[in-house]
Amino acid sequence: MISKIFPKLHSEGYKFIVIAIVLTIILYSLSNFLGLIGLVLSVWVYYFFRDPERVIIKDDNYLVSPADGEVIKVEEVNGPKELNLENKRFNKISIFMNVFDCHVNRTPCKGQIEEILYKPGKFFNASLDKASEDNERNYYKIKDVHGNEIIIVQIAGLIARRIVCESNKNQELAQGERIGMIRFGSRADIYYENYQPLVKIGQRAISGETLLAKK
Repeated sequence: MISKIFPKLHSEGYKFIVIAIVLTIILYSLSNFLGLIGLVLSVWVYYFFRDPERVIIKDDNYLVSPADGEVIKVEEVNGPKELNLENKRFNKISIFMNVFDCHVNRTPCKGQIEEILYKPGKFFNASLDKASEDNERNYYKIKDVHGNEIIIVQIAGLIARRIVCESNKNQELAQGERIGMIRFGSRADIYYENYQPLVKIGQRAISGETLLAKK
């Protein structure tokens, strides 16, 4: 019960918590009302950087969600040109993370990271189509145990200003393992082949737990 009320904090959050607490003290010295606003802000910062444990299915026949949030795209598209996959067809699922969602990202499958590519960019609203091509983003190309290419793309949003990568090229990943996070509102895209989608637009997804697709 305590872990649900006070979930584990991601390492990226500690400095922001300190800043929020100092700001709250300053605001409280000015007025009780401003201090209350600071307190609410501090609580929000804490929960934004929460990093709760998740129950992973650990089944190589499924892909789990890389992010918490709302499914906003389920479609068939060409692969990312940044990874020279523009002539190959993939299924793609996009998940929008608002400022109240947990922003820790996880790998949807067991496998090895073949490539990590960071691309600087703009900061449009992450729910827009052009965010996939214009915004700051980070690509992970993973080879799953079946030999399929699975692509995860972390996309910064209108408020987000930093993508945090916590993985390395050639790293072996377990299904649902943490690969990084995005600070504030953002989006995660997953490109995959040889799996059938299990979700639909408007559905809520939970990172590491929601089953996105099945072989």
